[in-house]
Amino acid sequence: MYAVVRSGGRQHKVAVGDIVEVDKISDGKVGDAVELSTLLVVDGDSVTSDPWVLAGIKVQAEIVDHHKGAKIDILKYKNKTGYRKRIGHRQQYTALKITGIPSAAK
Repeated sequence: MYAVVRSGGRQHKVAVGDIVEVDKISDGKVGDAVELSTLLVVDGDSVTSDPWVLAGIKVQAEIVDHHKGAKIDILKYKNKTGYRKRIGHRQQYTALKITGIPSAAK
């Protein structure tokens, strides 16, 4: 059984026990439980994609860790003008462990 969930403008395919990296959840602490909105649930032979049924299904997850991603180097350069700019960025992430996916009511 797996589900497709939405978090931070992205979609993730998750199953129970998976650890998923999503954009930082600022108001959550390590050990807190969170719910993710569901876009699709696949339960062996049946696929549930009806938005009215999925509105009541929330995937449960637990916050495992807050960390930073890999550094991205941004280099800007303009020829013949002496303009050079170097910027770096590290995205903040939250690691979530999926603890439960409720099945769709039939």
